[in-house]
Amino acid sequence: MDLFDYMRETVKETEAPLASRLRPRTLEEVVGQRHILGKDKLLYRAIQADKLSSVIFYGPPGTGKTTLAKVIANTTKAEFKQINATSAGKKDMEEVVKEAKDSLGMYGRKTILFVDEIHRFNKGQQDYLLPFVEDGTLILVGATTENPYFEVNGALLSRSVIFELKPLEKEDIKELIRRAVYDQDRGMGSYGGEIDQEALEFLADVANGDGRAALNAVELGILTTKRGEDGKIHLNLDVAQECIQKRAVRYDKNGDNHYDVISAFIKSMRGSDPDAAVYYLARMLYAGEDIKFIARRIMICAAEDVGNADPQALCVAVSASQAVERIGMPEAQIILSQAAAYVATAPKSNAACNAVFAAMEAVKHRQTEAVPAHLQDSHYKGAEKLGRGLGYQYAHDYPNHYVKQQYLPDGLVGTTFYEPSDNGYEKQIKEHMAWLREQAQ
Repeated sequence: MDLFDYMRETVKETEAPLASRLRPRTLEEVVGQRHILGKDKLLYRAIQADKLSSVIFYGPPGTGKTTLAKVIANTTKAEFKQINATSAGKKDMEEVVKEAKDSLGMYGRKTILFVDEIHRFNKGQQDYLLPFVEDGTLILVGATTENPYFEVNGALLSRSVIFELKPLEKEDIKELIRRAVYDQDRGMGSYGGEIDQEALEFLADVANGDGRAALNAVELGILTTKRGEDGKIHLNLDVAQECIQKRAVRYDKNGDNHYDVISAFIKSMRGSDPDAAVYYLARMLYAGEDIKFIARRIMICAAEDVGNADPQALCVAVSASQAVERIGMPEAQIILSQAAAYVATAPKSNAACNAVFAAMEAVKHRQTEAVPAHLQDSHYKGAEKLGRGLGYQYAHDYPNHYVKQQYLPDGLVGTTFYEPSDNGYEKQIKEHMAWLREQAQ
């Protein structure tokens, strides 16, 4: 390193954006990602022991992919090289490979190559790295925001371990914000700033799992806010809203407002008002509500309030739930809106819901009665001698695949639990069941 390189690195350490300065240098400083960085997890042990094999870090922005690469750089005894796939060409890769071969041949030291945005490499560029990863010249550490199973060559994937990084939890974001405000060495502690609890909660919510977004807001707030009469810089809710350009919605995830809004959302879908349903959905999304929680409520409403009036409603709701988990925000809002609007406009019936509640009451309050003998299992040895299954009439052997026989226990014969309504598809169910019974007379 010459004098100019030294000066450049020194300036970067002090003048770099806060998110860069606060990057953890050791595993102990890393916040979040406990599912892969817990002390009993493979990745933690591999980094600690300096026995890392080729890996690909996959996850949304601001979750720590580059941070993990920097920790590896600080931990490993191997040579560490970094390139960005958005700007690197074949010549850059050839230089890295040459230096890696020299390091391995002359000093016996392996080389870790960190490729940021690896999905930006075309097939030819990825293929170029393959033989050097395969023969151990390079240990590849790739980072991507795109699904590697779609964007990275299968040959590279088969030689790498994929670790998915999740959006940071709210408590993780709050820990990062506190470090940013109060850390004297690498944070903004020397500025004498303080952050209100309300602002802290708001920024941690709005960041939506992106640590970098929260840190950028803190840095902007401290650098642009005038000192108060006490000489301190106060980051309150107004400052936080301005810095992240988002208004705080009155929505406490643990308070009454949370339950009021979700209640209004469900009642709007039940009441067949798609406009109100989508409005309350937007309020929850804007405030940072967990999309999985919203999806669960839509599934429940589809079963409880739509039921068999439109059996497709539950299929739409379940598909939406799976889709939002795979896709995440911001696109998840489109999927949730489609599902909520479908459930809201579907014909309604709670007959299936009432049926199970009525049956549960019967089970709870009546003596448990024997299953009719002709319905009992007849497949085990000795069942016939005990009269199990004798007299059972196989429905498919009869016209319309229906035969009248007793299914309920003796004490419940004639009891009706499920009474289909006249709404939507349930009207057809009702008519069909009445027709079947007439045919069997």
